[in-house]
Amino acid sequence: MLEATDLQVEFSGRGGRRARAVDGVNLSVGAGEIVALVGESGCGKTTLARTLLGLERPTAGRITYDGTPLNYSTRALRAFRRQVQLVLQDPMGSLNPRHTVYEAVAEGPRIHGLPDEEALVASALARAGLRPPERFFQRYPHELSGGQRQRVVIAGALALEPKVLIADEPVASLDASVRGEILALLLRLRDDLGLSALVVTHDLGLAWNIADRVAVMYLGRIVESGPAEDVLTNPRHPYTKALLSVLPESPARIVLTGEPPDPTRIPSGCRFHPRCQLVAAGNGTGACTTTRLDILPAGAAHQVACHLVPAVDNS
Repeated sequence: MLEATDLQVEFSGRGGRRARAVDGVNLSVGAGEIVALVGESGCGKTTLARTLLGLERPTAGRITYDGTPLNYSTRALRAFRRQVQLVLQDPMGSLNPRHTVYEAVAEGPRIHGLPDEEALVASALARAGLRPPERFFQRYPHELSGGQRQRVVIAGALALEPKVLIADEPVASLDASVRGEILALLLRLRDDLGLSALVVTHDLGLAWNIADRVAVMYLGRIVESGPAEDVLTNPRHPYTKALLSVLPESPARIVLTGEPPDPTRIPSGCRFHPRCQLVAAGNGTGACTTTRLDILPAGAAHQVACHLVPAVDNS
C-alpha cells in the first residue's frame, strides 16, 4: 500500500552542514498489515512518518502509494491524504478545545466536501468505540478522559475512510490501563476494515503486542527489520538487543553509552559503532569503523545491517 524507496531527507544544520534525518530507507506497509517503526528519540522516525504523509519532501528517493509515485501537487496531495491519515500522540494537542467532538470529527469530511456529514461522523465515532455516538456530539475535549480523546482523534481519521493510518506514538500520553484498549482498537480496525498502519514508537513492548513486522531505526537508517516474532524474540543487531533489554522480562540490561550522534556528523563505517556494546568489549572488526553498510531492502525476511552478523537470517 505504502512504500519508501531509497528515501533521504536532509535539513540545514549548524555551520552550513546538512543533517541527514533520513539517510537511505526502504520501508513498505502492505495491505492489512501493521508495521512498527521503533527507535530512540531523534533517530528519524517522525521525520520518516511525516515524509510518508507528504508533509516533508524527500531530498532523494521516492514514496509510492498503491504502486503510484506520490505527486506533490496540491490536488494530488489532497486526494492522497484521504487515503493516508495521521494519528498524533497527544490528543489534547490535536483537538481544538473550543470545538465539540462533532466539529473535530467533521473537519475532514468538510474539507473534502463529502456528503452525509452527520452519518460519517456517527459511523467514525462508533468504529472508534464511542457509542452511542450521538451522546458525544456536543461534548468538548476537556469533558472526556484521555482514552476517549484519543478515540476522537482516531475517529477524525476514520471519517475519511482511509486505507492507511500512520500513528505517531498513539498511546505514549495515556495511562497504562487505557493503552491496551487503544491497541485493541487498532487491531480491530485492521481486522474489520482491512486498514494498514505504520505505528511509530520507542516502545518495543507495544510493537510486540500489535505489529506484524518491525523495523528498527537508528540515526536515519533501518538497522534491523522482519516479522515481529522473529525480531523481538531473536534480535540480531546489537542496538535492537539493547532496546529489548529494558523490558521487564529481559535477563540483563544493556546500557548504551552516550547519545545518538549528531546527524550532521554521521560516524564512518557502521553508524552504531561508537555506542556498540560488542565493539566496546573488543569483539568488533576493522570494518565496523571504516566500511559503510549496505542499505537494507524492503522485504519480509529478517534482515540486519551489522558487520558482525549475517545480513539475512536464513534459518
